[in-house]
Amino acid sequence: MDASVDRIARPWGSRTPYDRHEPWPARVDTFLADGVEPGAVTDWVQAASILHSDGDAMDIAVVDGRIAGVRGRAGDRVNRGRLGPKDLFGWQANASPDRLTRPLIRRDGRLVECDWDTAMERIVSRSRELLAESGPGSLGFYTSGQLYLEEYYTLAILARAGIGTHHLDGNTRLCTATAAEALKESFGCDGQPGSYDDVDHADTIALFGHNIAETQPVQWMRILDRLAGGDPPRLLCVDPRPTRVAREAAVHLAPRGGTNVALLNALLHEIIRTDRVDHDYLAAHTIGFDELVSEVAECTPAWAAGICDVPAARIEEAAELVGTADRLLSTVLQGVYQSHQATAAAVQINNLHLIRGMLGRPGAGVLQMNGQPTAQNTRECGADGDLPGFRNWQNDDHVADLARVWNVEPETIPHFAPPTHAMQMFRYAEQGSIRMLWISGTNPAVSLPELARVRAILGQERLFVVAQDLFLTETAQLADVVLPAATWGEKTGTFTNADRTVHLADKAVEPPGEARPDLDIFLDYAARMDFRDKTGGPLVTWHDPESAFEAWKRCSAGRPCDYTGLSHTKLRGGSGIQWPCNDDAPDGTDRLYTDGISWARPDHCETYGKDLQTGAATDADEYRASNPEGKAMIKAAAYLPPHEAPDDRYPFQLTTGRTLYHFHTRTKTGRAPQLNEAAPDVWVEASAADAGALGLDEGDLVEVSTDRGSLRGRLRVTGIRAGLLFVPFHYGYWDTKAGSGPDGETPGRAANETTVTDWDPVSKQPLFKTAAAALRLVERAHGEIASAPTTTASAPARHGSVPDTTGGPSAYVTEDTA
Repeated sequence: MDASVDRIARPWGSRTPYDRHEPWPARVDTFLADGVEPGAVTDWVQAASILHSDGDAMDIAVVDGRIAGVRGRAGDRVNRGRLGPKDLFGWQANASPDRLTRPLIRRDGRLVECDWDTAMERIVSRSRELLAESGPGSLGFYTSGQLYLEEYYTLAILARAGIGTHHLDGNTRLCTATAAEALKESFGCDGQPGSYDDVDHADTIALFGHNIAETQPVQWMRILDRLAGGDPPRLLCVDPRPTRVAREAAVHLAPRGGTNVALLNALLHEIIRTDRVDHDYLAAHTIGFDELVSEVAECTPAWAAGICDVPAARIEEAAELVGTADRLLSTVLQGVYQSHQATAAAVQINNLHLIRGMLGRPGAGVLQMNGQPTAQNTRECGADGDLPGFRNWQNDDHVADLARVWNVEPETIPHFAPPTHAMQMFRYAEQGSIRMLWISGTNPAVSLPELARVRAILGQERLFVVAQDLFLTETAQLADVVLPAATWGEKTGTFTNADRTVHLADKAVEPPGEARPDLDIFLDYAARMDFRDKTGGPLVTWHDPESAFEAWKRCSAGRPCDYTGLSHTKLRGGSGIQWPCNDDAPDGTDRLYTDGISWARPDHCETYGKDLQTGAATDADEYRASNPEGKAMIKAAAYLPPHEAPDDRYPFQLTTGRTLYHFHTRTKTGRAPQLNEAAPDVWVEASAADAGALGLDEGDLVEVSTDRGSLRGRLRVTGIRAGLLFVPFHYGYWDTKAGSGPDGETPGRAANETTVTDWDPVSKQPLFKTAAAALRLVERAHGEIASAPTTTASAPARHGSVPDTTGGPSAYVTEDTA
């Protein structure tokens, strides 16, 4: 049956209820440009979404060599044909008239067009100068969570073995570093234990700091369909905002910012006190339980209530929920990851599953989620600070094995210290030891904390900045060389979602002007630099996406993320496939750890671990002595208060986050009309109690300030917890008169004008959730309202006080449930 639904007004579309343990019914969502009929589509080209980490599979509609719409793929395991609002409308940004079409170089202080040879030779010349003058440590590479696997792998080899620098990281440091680190701390190695299919089987789903309704809307559709079917799951929501998840939850906890470890320790305390512990699983597969018992012995719900500002009775209800679950699925995201005890908290969620034996069975699993679409690939390919294939930089055998794959000497690959994380790279650039920074597919002039400092770093004359992107972003405007990149739909490659599903996205149309795929740019650089292996042959031996994928397969062979059973051909035409996929598992692997812990043995593990409080690394001997059999590690953590606390000057906590209709810094979604109109400008959320105390109301123009800076936006009064402010982080300056940052006429607009340069000691993920801030009135609303959508966690506290968010006829989407 076909239905036409306004998917801005109803972002999750129509329900297809289903019962527990039954397969999720298909529903094919299709959106075509105005005036395009299905019969006019000349090609449907396979792809998947790159506007979140879900990996929603789709086909791109092509008419006369142009993208004209998208359609969900009914046979894909991830989405069964469904698409979220960003999937449906985001493709329109590809044809935006302000796409970069030619390279730019800075000349006499201005960016001017040039040809590719001129731009690349300027980069190569500067690279060689710096290598000769200051060595490989003077070059750094800061990449994205939005390129393809083949591109990350190529970048990793040219940076690590070509240049020889260990300054290589991704903006995934901001969104997924804690997911990786928490998995490594508990299981010895990265790799998502659970599967999206666990939603079909769980009787309890706990969402920790994860607004899945807005960050992975298609999986929220799946949960909504379970809630509408037989034997629905019970939901636990831990979030300080009144999210859609919170509204459906059996128990909603809205803790004070930065108190997740206290709350989780109280949950663990209750589960242990009531002996809802799987002692057989503990004995067979874990170490460290006694330490945990000791750590949480005094962490009663009453104790946590005083720290978290959550009633003790509600914590007890939450413990009852997860403690009595028959099959428990937990998901985790930024509400946990972007805090001062990020890894410590995420590890406690792993501990919940380990002590309850809730792993490796349908419905029993952990999803330490990712934020960006290809974040998983930065981790696998070694473009995020780790070595490719989840190899351990402290293990000489792992380094030697990687050197064998690349045909270089082991000492060619820098491994004398931990790979440099992004926050440290920018510090090195600030101090002057990094002199060239190549930024691909990301926009740190909006996304990094403390933006005044970031703009000052990027604007230094001594720092040579290369920006590789689709648009003249805030970052690109500060660069010395700007390279126009092709994007999704304009190039071929693979990428892996948050539950290890690998998808292929084929090229559908030509990129605009002279824009090139990121892979071609990296290959061009490697060729011009004449990188060689130890026998004098070319270091990079591949020439296109498929040959790059085959090279990656050789690197992944025998590793946890084994891709050797996959190929572009195998991924073309059917569903995405979960790794590991090899001779033992030719159809992929639904869940990890179905038969114990696989990759924690000392000779196999990706890391020897870190202290959860200080981040200090454990060495090989310590690890081998404590975990010789390679079991899962239950690591306890004491609660520590946030680094900043509200005071008389800054009486609020400030948290930043995401909204359903935008992705990252809006470079794509801000150019899609339906998405932009749903949330066109920044806003500030405060509780009704706080607004009332300050005499503020809906639509008032307010200023949020911290010690770092300030921003202005119109106020939305919501059901957010009292004492907390929320600002979406997406908004920058490219669509303002100022261009790249605030000036005398354009006030601060970006949330990160206010955030602090600080990070979790283990994962090095920056803090975006616990700044101390002030709020003041700038001018009355005079009939204006905040640009916040009413369909989401930003809904007004007083229902009907502002017009509902709708998309109108231009947002109608066909839903086919036949």
